[in-house]
Amino acid sequence: MDSGGNSLPSGPDGAKRKVCYFYDPEVGNYYYGQGHPMKPHRIRMTHALLAHYGLLQHMQVHKPYPARDRDLCRFHADDYVSFLRNITPETQQDQLRQLKRFNVGEDCPVFDGLYNFCQTYAGGSVGGAVKLNHGLCDIAINWAGGLHHAKKCEASGFCYVNDIVLAILELLKQYERVLYVDIDIHHGDGVEEAFYTTDRVMTVSFHKFGDYFPGTGDIRDIGYSKGKYYSLNVPLDDGIDDESYHFLFKPIIGKVMEVFKPGAVVLQCGADSLSGDRLGCFNLSIKGHADCVRYMRSFNVPLLLLGGGGYTIRNVARCWCYETGVALGVEVDDKMPQHEYYEYFGPDYTLHVAPSNMENKNSRPLLDEIRGKLLENLSRLQHAPSVPFQERPPDTELPEADEDQDDADERWDPVSDMEVDDERKSLPGRVKRENVETEIKDQETLKVNAENARSYDAAVGNETTCAKALDMSAMAIDEPSVKVEQEALNKPADQRIREIYILMGVFSPFFNCFVPSSSSSSSRISDGVEGSSEQKEVRDMKKSKSSKSKSHGAPVVVSYFPLNSYLSRL
Repeated sequence: MDSGGNSLPSGPDGAKRKVCYFYDPEVGNYYYGQGHPMKPHRIRMTHALLAHYGLLQHMQVHKPYPARDRDLCRFHADDYVSFLRNITPETQQDQLRQLKRFNVGEDCPVFDGLYNFCQTYAGGSVGGAVKLNHGLCDIAINWAGGLHHAKKCEASGFCYVNDIVLAILELLKQYERVLYVDIDIHHGDGVEEAFYTTDRVMTVSFHKFGDYFPGTGDIRDIGYSKGKYYSLNVPLDDGIDDESYHFLFKPIIGKVMEVFKPGAVVLQCGADSLSGDRLGCFNLSIKGHADCVRYMRSFNVPLLLLGGGGYTIRNVARCWCYETGVALGVEVDDKMPQHEYYEYFGPDYTLHVAPSNMENKNSRPLLDEIRGKLLENLSRLQHAPSVPFQERPPDTELPEADEDQDDADERWDPVSDMEVDDERKSLPGRVKRENVETEIKDQETLKVNAENARSYDAAVGNETTCAKALDMSAMAIDEPSVKVEQEALNKPADQRIREIYILMGVFSPFFNCFVPSSSSSSSRISDGVEGSSEQKEVRDMKKSKSSKSKSHGAPVVVSYFPLNSYLSRL
């Protein structure tokens, strides 16, 4: 089970790897709105650098197939997915309650093509996982992915769909254990929350901690139940540099690899941890950031590289271009070639940027204490968890469309990839999208898309969809028993109010998509009840955090959902 997809030979880090790279030329055209720090245009700039450095010729270049509703519903609630599919800038004023319910608004705005954007970046991450599962590559890259804050039922931190969770669920079909490593400056809360109670996924997050979004990621948050000690949080302070960062990163990750023995690794390469980021406060160089990629690559384990944060977009493009070279084992020249976005990189026009002289508030005694505590936690894991043989969902088959082109550069549309003036005024009452309309322009394109959709469905087969897999009427969540209600009335009023607030915001069963055909509705009910108890215990253990970020400003509501019953079927 573990060996599938692992075609990496043993040998030095410099050995060549077979790399798949996912890119859709339309992704750079989506526009969060004037003044919003998240700019998908950075993905297009990264691709331009890859093209002009000649790196595309060393990779398989794939256009991601859009994730379908049922793909997204493997993690997300179907009413949330339906909301994302139907909401538009023109209709949002009629759905104010839904906007509030799903946390869509200022930080996570509604813009033209929102659902297509989610389908695209999620499709790239799941597609990369499928390629790794089938042994078709050693490293898969999707710089448009890595949106680690999205929750089951809500958007968060510029993220709508959690492509990382979806990709890990795909990898768990093939590998007994998957490691998730997050080097974004923000805590990878959405991924940690999803896998907090399982020992099949270990999450390790290196992040700024304190009065900073999302306010989670304390070193004491270590997982729960079967997942205890399988969540690692490395809380850092302002100004951390390359030396201090790797004083922690390499020994901790080295011990994780030794103890956990993952079959595959997902590395979220958020570039907001770089020096000079618009929303960040770390002081990493591009080489220091890329050394994390280089170190993970050296273990010869199937690797999925994803993007994430990064708001000084010229440095984001620099970083991900260089890290693509690291994945390929190609040293990229510091002198930048001429290309369409060349003027963004002045006045030096180089790939690397020197870190600043900001103060490093991470003292050596503090780093020693953090490292010692985390290594102690890892020492409690004596053996890698095993997984008994179980019937699992069918593998996801991607359509064999014209993904690999003879000339990878031709995927890049010089018209849609033209430079866009980011200072233009937005239209009143809506958010503009950059330059490319979402409508299908002609019948020929419509026909091709329809054929691709049919071929995709035929390949996957009669997989149970989200709506059919879960009988929502059988889930007695909103109608507790009389006994439960009486017990609740006996509690102090302030405690009841606090619990009601939490339950209204986040209480629901975790996964509502895959249920084997042999499962009865009663087994689904027991899963939901079991999850309810476990979820409440976790909340009682954890300290409530509600700090707001200056960059995001979203209140924190921490929740954890059991997925052991789901994973036991994989």
